[in-house]
Amino acid sequence: MGRSQAIRAIGLMSGTSMDGIDVALIETDGESHVRRLGAAGFPYDAGFRRRLAEALDEAKALREREARPGSLAAVERELTDRHAEAVHRFADENGLDLRDIGVVGFHGQTLLHRPQEGLTVQLGDGPRLAEALGRDVVFDMRAADMRAGGQGAPLIPAYHAALAAGLPDEQRRYPIAFVNIGGISNITAIDGDTAPIAFDSGPGNALIDQWVAREAGIPFDQDGAVASEGHVDTGLAEAYLAAPFFDKPAPKSLDRFDFAVPEPGAGALEDVARTLCFVAAEAVLKAAAHLPATPKTWIVGGGGRKHPAIMADLKAGAARRGARVWLAEEAGLDGDALEAEAWAYLAVRSLKGLPLSWPSTTGCRRPVTGGVLARFTPRQP
Repeated sequence: MGRSQAIRAIGLMSGTSMDGIDVALIETDGESHVRRLGAAGFPYDAGFRRRLAEALDEAKALREREARPGSLAAVERELTDRHAEAVHRFADENGLDLRDIGVVGFHGQTLLHRPQEGLTVQLGDGPRLAEALGRDVVFDMRAADMRAGGQGAPLIPAYHAALAAGLPDEQRRYPIAFVNIGGISNITAIDGDTAPIAFDSGPGNALIDQWVAREAGIPFDQDGAVASEGHVDTGLAEAYLAAPFFDKPAPKSLDRFDFAVPEPGAGALEDVARTLCFVAAEAVLKAAAHLPATPKTWIVGGGGRKHPAIMADLKAGAARRGARVWLAEEAGLDGDALEAEAWAYLAVRSLKGLPLSWPSTTGCRRPVTGGVLARFTPRQP
């Protein structure tokens, strides 16, 4: 494939919040050309969310990347089939012929991420998905980076760098920081001249979701309704923000379980929820200490941008640092689709052998491409 050839690619993301599958369609050459063509989300039902949570618990004992003991093999098949169903629904709803798709980028569901052990496990069967879609699929994009000494995450910075160049003038004030607030938050800093700097910045939605799920039986804090009734517990916030992770130099990455949900009795439901929102915002702002220069523009995507308390704290903290926070939509982007779009973009880069990560984004020894290609081979009549 020529370096300048643009193709249509679909990206699939099931993030650490485990709320569903994001599907995005872009046209890209894997370099500077990006044309965003649509996206949609397909939520998981409560029963499958529970099975995924149980799979995460089972996976804590994994020591081999390919092992699928207990129920993991069945959950992997179901997860893969649900991704195939989401793509077919997306295609039907948008009048899309899958034969026009050059490649599908498949993230899968992260079960385990232990960079200190060189171990990352994403649930998802690439060949099974390729067969179900009749398209080539690139999957398992983190492993090559980890074999080269990297953290395996975050990988979205390559896409952020491509997007930064096309931002409207009002937002294109370098240094620019892209922030994704998902279950775990990550940041990409771009100065317009050198390779991006990126790392996981701290807990995002995961602690809030886990807290309200356990204490109130609700899956997440819809529209910030719980946290809006609470107040920040300074002592609890300081305990979280004193974690050694925040002083650790970048690059660095987190597993979903690296920060524990508060113990029962840690405080009133609404006060703990409000405190965890403050922690999520402050964790992002603390990341600036590991950058060569404080960002002037922060562009926020991911589910956390919809939480009023997180965004209020983030905007206030950035303003104190002389910066401005923009929602992805205010910069002409789709904050729900950025990661899925990125996986489409990375799949094209993988096909071309272009880097998915750099020493400044994951700590790898050299720029590294990655991904495993599952080719669709039509059956012979």
